[in-house]
Formats: sequence, C-alpha cells, structure tokens
Amino acid sequence: MPQPTAGLGPAFDNSYARLPERLFARLPPTPVKAPRLVRLNTGLARELGLDAAWLASEDGVAMLAGNRMPDGAEPIAQAYAGHQFGHFSPSLGDGRAILLGEVVTPAGARRDIQLKGSGPTPFSRRGDGRAAVGPVLREYIVSEAMAAFGVPTTRSLAAVATGEWVFREDAVPGAVLTRVASSHLRVGTFQYFAARRDMDAVRVLVDHAIARHDPAAAQAANPALALLEGVVARQAALIARWLALGFVHGVMNTDNCTISGETIDYGPCAFLEAYHPETVFSSIDHQGRYAYGNQPGIAHWNLARLAECLLPLIDAEEDAAMEAAKSALAGFAPRFGVAYRAAMARKVGIAQAQPEDEALIEELLRRMMEAEADFTLTFRHLADAVEGNDAPVRAVFADPAAFDGWAEGWRARLAQDGLAPEARAAAMRRENPLYIPRNHLVEEAIAAAVDGEDFSRFETLVEVLARPFDAQPGRERHALPARPEERVTRTFCGT
Repeated sequence: MPQPTAGLGPAFDNSYARLPERLFARLPPTPVKAPRLVRLNTGLARELGLDAAWLASEDGVAMLAGNRMPDGAEPIAQAYAGHQFGHFSPSLGDGRAILLGEVVTPAGARRDIQLKGSGPTPFSRRGDGRAAVGPVLREYIVSEAMAAFGVPTTRSLAAVATGEWVFREDAVPGAVLTRVASSHLRVGTFQYFAARRDMDAVRVLVDHAIARHDPAAAQAANPALALLEGVVARQAALIARWLALGFVHGVMNTDNCTISGETIDYGPCAFLEAYHPETVFSSIDHQGRYAYGNQPGIAHWNLARLAECLLPLIDAEEDAAMEAAKSALAGFAPRFGVAYRAAMARKVGIAQAQPEDEALIEELLRRMMEAEADFTLTFRHLADAVEGNDAPVRAVFADPAAFDGWAEGWRARLAQDGLAPEARAAAMRRENPLYIPRNHLVEEAIAAAVDGEDFSRFETLVEVLARPFDAQPGRERHALPARPEERVTRTFCGT
C-alpha cells in the first residue's frame, strides 16, 4: 500500500470521488520498486499552483510514482465504455490509470491529476496495469507539443521510471506518466451507464459535466441538450486544429473523445510529412477508419453516440428527443467548416477567409499530394515566399513547377488586402510551426531511452518543441522530414 505523505503535496478537492460509488472503483496505485524522476514539467507545475521543488524531492517523486499519497487524495479508477474501431465494448474503464484527485489552480481552474501506468484495477481485463517507458515518453513529447501549438490537450506533468520491467513482446523498462486534464469525462463514460439503462447515473454525469465544463448550460431550458451542443462545438474546433497541423490521432474511439474538447490518448498518433488525406499511422487501423481525412466524420459519429446516451434526458418523447439531438449534431459540420477554413486561410497568409478561398487552398493541397510535399514545411516556407524568397517552398515539392502554377493565383489573392509583406510573414510564422514531433525523432528518442537509458534526445526534443514557431539555430535537423531510411510509418498503442 502507498504510504501517506502528511501535510505535503497538492491540496486535493475531489468532486468526482463524491459522486455515486458505481461510477468508479476506489483503490490506491500499486507501488513500484525504485522510482526515479525522468522529467518534471516545472512550467505546468507553476500553472497548477504546485511546488516544483517538492515534486522533485524524494517524497514528491514517490507521489508521482504512486508509492505515497498526499493528504486529501482519494484515488479512483473511473468506469467507461467505448466504441473501439466501430465495435462497442461495454466495460473498459481505467485499466492502468488512477485518478489521484483534482486540484484547483491559482486561476480557479479545476484539473485532474492522474497516474498512468500505476498498476492493475478492476478494469484491467487481465492486464498488468503498467506502462512502458516508450509510450510514456511519446505522450509527454506529443501532448506538450500540442500545448505549445495552442491545441486543447491533456498535459504531462511528470515522467517517472519505475525501476521495474514490463512485459510486452519483450521486457522493457516501466514508467509512470502524471497526466493533467480538465477532466477525464469521455463519450464512453456516458455510454457505460446508458448501456446499463442506468439513467440516474447518466443524469449525475450530465450535472457533473455541466458544472465542470458548461456552467451556463445549467440555466438553459434543456441542460442535457445544451451540454451536447457544447461538446459538439468543442470537438468541431478541436478537429479543425488537428487538421490544420497535419495531426493524425490514430485511435479516435469514443473512449478517447472528451467532453472537455481536449485531445487525449497519444498512442498511435503522428503528424503528416508527405501530405495525403488517406494517411494512417496506427498499426491496427487496417481499414483506415481513423485516417487523417476521416477525422471530422469520425468525430461527428462519436458525438452521435453521446447524443444516443442523452436522448431520455433531452425529452421524454422519443421523436422530440431525436429531432433535438439531430439539430445539435447538425451544428458540427458548419462549425468545423468555419474553423477549418479560417485556420487554413491563416496558414497561407489570408487574414479574413472568404468562400472562394476554399478552392485556392484545396488546389494547394492537391498539388502537395501529387508532389509529395511535406505538410509542415510547405506552409512554413510560404512565409519566405511572401517576403520574396520562393526557393525554400519550391524545394519542398518534388516538381517545383507544381508550386509555381499555384502561386500566381495565391499572390493575386494576397494583393487584395494590401497587408505589408513583413507583417503577413510574421503572422504566418505564428500560425505555422517550424518544428513538429516528427515520428522518426520521437522513435529515436524512445530507442535511446529504452536501449541505453539515454534521455538526452528526449530532453532535446522536448526543449525544441516548447518553442515550435521559433527558428532555433543548431536545431535544423529537427525541422527536416525523415530520410527514406528513417521513415516510421506505423505506430502502436503502447498498452
């Protein structure tokens, strides 16, 4: 059993642990053999109002590993279900994660503090409940990069090596990730209880989600419907941001679709290099269900599953409930479209998107696909072209004439607003990162850590990605696509 750490650590206020007991299982993390701090996110610790020096201390690391519980923690594993690749699993839950509790930040925001890889729970389904160091480092790298991009996301507070082995295909070193989230409520959380016809629990979840994420919905004529509308809006905005960055989530199951609108679960995720809408990275996505270009449709499908759970609370009359839910879901496409078109317009230097800009951007994407142009560098180097230097962006295209044929219409469009080239280029560089978590660099950092306990490449990558929009002298290779022999085309869930 973990030992208490009286009077030390964060002050928890656990609203979820005050809900009915059937929504979770109470249990502590399973202690580990020899916890060692790999990385502490000191900036995030400050945002949370936590003492970074204490977190880095022996007691703090023991807490981050699950060996000690601070006063006020009420560790639980949450219950949820989920559609996984379209197939419903009625009982999933936190199989390798323990929610220690919630902290209220100095700004008044409530945040979950969860240990991932903290041992078996009643939801582990014969698993060991542990995490390997590779997936922990991947989640740390990518989630913190997403935060630096300005994308709503869960965060990584710390990575701790456990001093133990976990067994997958081979024996690999174990680790625990401390994950921070606005909440861990998922579409699958509602599905778990709706599938059991436990509408009292669904009602409790609606009230809790509204209090946590949509307080104004409590005053709406139909709070459950207002909650659905809020989730639709947040997910539409989130997916637009994903596509604008070339991000492929890889496993958009309903248990990975959050009520908060945050990105969660960085398993088989990656970023596009050569642009193609059918790009898939997940090793188990054989049908391409979660391909880059399918993500808006899948998000809408997931939201429809949430709507099904809420129907009895939206209206006692089934037909009326269905019509109201359909109307809420119909808001996804236009919301996504507006957000996506605006983001893509900004990427090419257009301050105010117009309907006719869509064809211009689609034509660029078509030419990028045919020329196997790198997604990130194409948009980044457009800023150089605005300043009169076409060479960097032309070099991204296998056939530079493909860019030339598009650029004439693009320049004519930019001339309509009269913005100074320097100001336009600066705005574009704030929108288009130079550095992304390129898959070969992530895997390189993981391999060095796993094979030689060398975390220097991980540290460097995290440091580079903390300032993804700023050119960093000496870090040029971190901006380059993988060479043919470096390409990593498949990623794994890491469970």
